[in-house]
Amino acid sequence: MSLLVNPLATTCVKDVHGGRRSRSGLLSTSVKTRISAVYTKEDKNPTWAAFDFKRYMVEKADSVNKALEAVVQMKEPLKIHESMRYSLLAGGKRVRPMLCIAACELVGGEESTAMPAACAVEMIHTMSLMHDDLPCMDNDDLRRGKPTNHKVFGEDVAVLAGDALLSLAFEHVAVATRGSAPERILRALGQLAKSIGAEGLVAGQVVDICSEGMAEVGLDHLEFIHLHKTAALLQGSVVMGAILGGAKEEEVERLRKFAKCIGLMFQVVDDILDVTKSSHELGKTAGKDLVADKTTYPKLLGVQKSKEFADDLNREAQEQLLHFDSHKAAPLIAIANYIAYRNN
Repeated sequence: MSLLVNPLATTCVKDVHGGRRSRSGLLSTSVKTRISAVYTKEDKNPTWAAFDFKRYMVEKADSVNKALEAVVQMKEPLKIHESMRYSLLAGGKRVRPMLCIAACELVGGEESTAMPAACAVEMIHTMSLMHDDLPCMDNDDLRRGKPTNHKVFGEDVAVLAGDALLSLAFEHVAVATRGSAPERILRALGQLAKSIGAEGLVAGQVVDICSEGMAEVGLDHLEFIHLHKTAALLQGSVVMGAILGGAKEEEVERLRKFAKCIGLMFQVVDDILDVTKSSHELGKTAGKDLVADKTTYPKLLGVQKSKEFADDLNREAQEQLLHFDSHKAAPLIAIANYIAYRNN
C-alpha cells in the first residue's frame, strides 16, 4: 500500500544522529499516581534547583483528578458513565492537563481558567486510548495496569463511552471556562478540534494503521505519524493554555514549537520503553510494536541513537522557553525533562 505523507513535515532537531544533547537531570520514579521525579545531577540554575517538581506534579494531578471527578459523575444511564469513569479516573500521569495549566500560568493566566481545557484534553486523551485498545485497532488487554475498557464493558459500550468523553470535552470548555475572553475560548476550541481531527491525531492514527507491515518506512514517514498521533494533542494542550491565559502571538508560537518537540520526544521515549521495559513496569503490554511489526525509532535508529534523538528534542524544546520568565517557565522545563527521562 502506498501512502501520501506530507513532504513538508520536518523534525524539530536538525541532526537525528548527533549534535548537542541536554543532560539536565530528572529520572522518573513511582509515587502517587506514578508521578514524581528526582534530581540526578547538580543544577547550577538557582531557579531550577529551587523548584519542587515532585510537589508541583502531585498537586496539579490532584487538582485535575478532583475536577474530572466532579465533571463525570455517576448518573443515568449508569453503564455509560461507569465506563467513562473507569478509564478517565484510572490514574495516569496527567501530563497533558499539566502542560495546559503550566502554559496558561506562564503567560499570566490562572489555573482555574485553564482547568476546563485541562480536563478536556484528558478526556480526549482517555478516549483515544479506549479506542486505540479496541480489537479493530491495537487489540490490547491492559491499560494503566488494569483490563482495558472493552474487556470490562464490551466493545460497544467502550466505543460509545469514548464518543461521550469526546463530546463532553468540547461542551465543558465552552460552558465552564471563566477568566478568558469569549474570542479566546472560541480560538482554543478551534485549536483543540484541529489537534484531534483529520489533520491531527486521526491523521497520525490512520497512517500508523496503514503502515503496519510496510517493507520500507523512513524517518520522515515515521515522524509524520508521531507528530500527528502523539504530538498534536500535546501541542494542543499547551497552545490552548497559552491562548486562554492571554498569550501574545509570538508567545503562542514559541510554545507551539516547544510542544511540538516534546510531543515527538514523548513518542520516541515511548518507543524506547516498549522494547526496554516489562509490561509490569509500563502498566500496559510491552513489546506490542514488535509483534505488530510497527516501524519505531529503535527499529530504524537503534536504542542508543533514539535516546540521543530524544535528548536533542528536549534541548530544542527548552530553548523556546529562554524568552520567558525563568520562574514561571520552571514547570514546563521540569515536565519536558520528566517526559525525556520517565520509566513508564
